[in-house]
Amino acid sequence: MGYYREDVERRMKEFYRRLSEKDRRRYAAVESDKLGHGGQQYIAQLFEIDSKTIRQGLADLDIAEEATGDKLRKKAVGGSVSST
Repeated sequence: MGYYREDVERRMKEFYRRLSEKDRRRYAAVESDKLGHGGQQYIAQLFEIDSKTIRQGLADLDIAEEATGDKLRKKAVGGSVSST
């Protein structure tokens, strides 16, 4: 199911491990959001985390967006999320 090359995955994992817990959630959320359908499952497997962690990261990003008034993500019809 690999979206990224092996060397890119390795660098992503190394970077992920250096982040704080909150930043890990947000990074995983951003990466999964970029990939669209199947992205959460792929990133959860890549970083060996629960998909709930990614959902929490998406919620973190939404809260940050509301606090700053920036529109980083847009909800599509039917409740799915797409990048803008």
